[in-house]
Amino acid sequence: MAEHPRVVVHPPSATGGRRVTIGAEILGIAYGLPDLFEFLRRAGLDADEVQLDDAELIDWRGGGPDVWM
Repeated sequence: MAEHPRVVVHPPSATGGRRVTIGAEILGIAYGLPDLFEFLRRAGLDADEVQLDDAELIDWRGGGPDVWM
């Protein structure tokens, strides 16, 4: 995969969902993996090539891909 800025999936909020950013840009609030993959697609990443455990691409804060609330 071509080099891409690091995606940050922030800790779950008290109301549910996780803010997703690339640099200073907020991509949106993801409530699950389908939302995250849509944000990544809009950011120009191929969801078929994204590895959720790729720490060079995704910085999971406050829990990994199984934590949404």
